[in-house]
Amino acid sequence: MKLYGIRNCDTVKKARKWLDEQGVSYEFHDFKKDGLDESRLNHWVDAVGWEALLNRRGTTWRKLSDDARDNINAQSAHNIMLENTSIIKRPVVEYEGSVSVGFNTSDWATRINQTGITAT
Repeated sequence: MKLYGIRNCDTVKKARKWLDEQGVSYEFHDFKKDGLDESRLNHWVDAVGWEALLNRRGTTWRKLSDDARDNINAQSAHNIMLENTSIIKRPVVEYEGSVSVGFNTSDWATRINQTGITAT
C-alpha cells in the first residue's frame, strides 16, 4: 500500500495514525517534498477522475482566481494539480492497482478486510 499526501495535512495525519493503529504497513510519499510526476497524476485521473482529486474545500482552491475556479475543466485542473499539489484531495492511496482518495475509517476498514491487506 502506498499513501500519498502532505506530511502536515491533518487528514493525512489521521489516516497514517489509523493505519499504524491497525498494524497496516504502508509506504508514505509526501508529494510536497518528494514531488509528483505527470504519469502518476494521469494514473490517478484515469482511476478516479479529476473531479474526485480536486479539493474544492481547501485554501489552495480559494486562492485561485474567480476565472480559474469558474472555468475549471479537465486540462486546467490537471495543470493546477501539477503546479500546486496542495490542491489534490488527500490522502491518495494506491493498493494492488486500485486508487482511492480521501480518508474514511469505515471505508478503509472494509477495504482492509476485503482485500486482505496484511497487518504487521
